[in-house]
Amino acid sequence: MIKKLIRKLLDRLFLRKFDDLKIQKGQLFEKYLESDLKNIKRLDQAYFKVFSQDTEDGIIQLLLKSLKINNVKFVEIGTQDYSESNTRYLYETMKCDGLIIDPFPNLKKKVSSMLRMWKNTLNIHNEYINSKNINEVLKKYSFDKDIDIFSIDIDGIDYWVLNSINPKISKIFIVEYNPYFGPKLEISAPNIDKFDRFNYHPTGFCWGMSLRALINLMDKKGFTFLGTNRMNFNSFFISKEFLPKINIELPNLNNLSQFTNVKFNVLKSKNKKYASVSDVRENIKDVEVFDLKQNKLIKLKEIIDQI
Repeated sequence: MIKKLIRKLLDRLFLRKFDDLKIQKGQLFEKYLESDLKNIKRLDQAYFKVFSQDTEDGIIQLLLKSLKINNVKFVEIGTQDYSESNTRYLYETMKCDGLIIDPFPNLKKKVSSMLRMWKNTLNIHNEYINSKNINEVLKKYSFDKDIDIFSIDIDGIDYWVLNSINPKISKIFIVEYNPYFGPKLEISAPNIDKFDRFNYHPTGFCWGMSLRALINLMDKKGFTFLGTNRMNFNSFFISKEFLPKINIELPNLNNLSQFTNVKFNVLKSKNKKYASVSDVRENIKDVEVFDLKQNKLIKLKEIIDQI
């Protein structure tokens, strides 16, 4: 028993030391951003990763520095155990007031064992989020206004949750989308409570929304699309009110294919070989998606030729 406790303590100390080294590396890149902020014209010039899935950490820093935000109020929905997330680097390096939301088992215990909880204020809400309870949860923690960064990645009903949120709630949004849905279609996974993409379809390939559907929704809410991460699954939006403070070139909305070109690999369920884009679309062609143009559920194969 004592050996297990000692091993657990050593593992935690090692992980924290390793995390500290990653943070130091990120802070060096931040200095580059600050020194060259006026010359950065594209999101891909700000790519760096510390705790984010891909290169979101660098893009977030670019946007915060452009808006001159030093004290950050953030919400992140869909964090798993928070070891890999879009806001953890913020928590570790800036003055923050945060709210994270995820149904991950024993989330608070896991996060508390990993972070130095004295650093900042971090509210932890351990529950499934849906389009009906999202505003209630945000209000409960006083995160229903004046947010700087709002990130959502729940692998399912992201569109419907986002649709329910007050558009004035945040300056910046980071939203996951499904690149397999292509650049043209306006579709989403159906609005099912406690949506699980593997329960919905064994492959797990049908989740979230198309990028076109997301851009249209955010435009109605008063937000401008800025681009995506390197791997093409997380998108960035800024309130049009703050757009003049951003010095980057805006994407061509008439050609979104560069942002739906799938750049990550997924495994086939049986033979464990990587699935191609055509494999994925073939596997989910009989799955029902919600067509936002027709305002109804349809099978993907009915419109797959439009992808």
